[in-house]
Amino acid sequence: MPATARKTSPAVKRSPLADLRGASRLVIDLTLLVTGLVETMHHNIARSPRPLGPATLAPTQGITGLVYRSVRGITRLVGGSIDLALAPLVPLLAVDGERPRRDAVVSALNGVLGDRLAATGNPLALPMELCVAGTAIALETEAIVRALATPRERIVVLLHGLCMNDRHWKRGGHDHGVSLARDLDADALYLRYNSGLHISTNGAEFASLLEALVARWPVPLRDVVLVGHSMGGLVIRAAFAAGEAGGHAWPRLVRAAVFLGSPHHGAPLERGGHGVDRLLAASPYTVAFTRLGHLRSAGITDLRHGSVQDADRAGHGRFDHAADRRVPLPLPAGVPCYAIAASLDAENPERRRRPRGDELVPLASALGHHRDPRLDLGIPAERQWIAWGTGHLDLLRSVAVYRQMKRWLRASK
Repeated sequence: MPATARKTSPAVKRSPLADLRGASRLVIDLTLLVTGLVETMHHNIARSPRPLGPATLAPTQGITGLVYRSVRGITRLVGGSIDLALAPLVPLLAVDGERPRRDAVVSALNGVLGDRLAATGNPLALPMELCVAGTAIALETEAIVRALATPRERIVVLLHGLCMNDRHWKRGGHDHGVSLARDLDADALYLRYNSGLHISTNGAEFASLLEALVARWPVPLRDVVLVGHSMGGLVIRAAFAAGEAGGHAWPRLVRAAVFLGSPHHGAPLERGGHGVDRLLAASPYTVAFTRLGHLRSAGITDLRHGSVQDADRAGHGRFDHAADRRVPLPLPAGVPCYAIAASLDAENPERRRRPRGDELVPLASALGHHRDPRLDLGIPAERQWIAWGTGHLDLLRSVAVYRQMKRWLRASK
């Protein structure tokens, strides 16, 4: 989307009633899901199949089916009535300011159920916004000046990971964004987004947002630095693909991209979740529980192999058993990219076994290594670094990680 076409209305004020309205919708949706789960179990058990016989997700029939349809109908009716009653009161109870605990809960919900929240128009679905000091800013020149006073010629944009938000960059009293802004003479902006949407969807929206930001920045921008933690690094790669395809101007301003623990080739936990789905589907007595596994968001299932493009999903569903079918996506040409991985192991130059990752992301995935040369990101050795004795979230507060980033970024001025 061209910069001139992007809407730049002021950030919407948060409302406790909007949260209540969103929560009520979510409860109704989950009640419907559990009703369907129970109906599936009822249907399969009534058929008295063999333990590993054929299973069905079809609804029950006859009187039994009528009962389950009635439960769903009443649930929808009650849910619609609550939502209708609360809707007019939402704008009247809007409040200024952000609430860190509330934001943390909503961010976690978006990570797990964000695609469902967005698809149903739930008020808890997070819009994509750029934030300064925890407050979203409108993409208007005057609003940027109000937020930053004296905007600089360089900006650092930081992208959080799954189930997180912009506030999570401050951890243990340290904030990579604040420190980079100080040491690089830059302004730090933090992206807040719905991490339950497909990574390619967030990447395309982030590309449009950057294009609008560059067009409305109060002074000519000299360069942009992008820093992504975990999923945030994959959103950066998806944004480059969308920006280059759309002929955007912002990719030419990017001086460096830094990936902190980003699962470029997937995360074992999501592959494990997919394996559990397959196991549950093997028996008619457990197949109903795959409905719960299918609650996990599009953003989470993208982490199975590290999918960042729409083409990666072509020809199969999110929960299908499918091998890694990603279309190779090289790193952006001409942009220095740096990868920092974390390992729970202490550094040992004489180690005889493969070092562990950071609990969530294997070292090879975080560094972009892959056995298939088409998928290997080819990040030069001098642009890779391992934070030993460090966990996934500790990447956000590690002084050693910050020093390495600063060393790279200062050298690339």
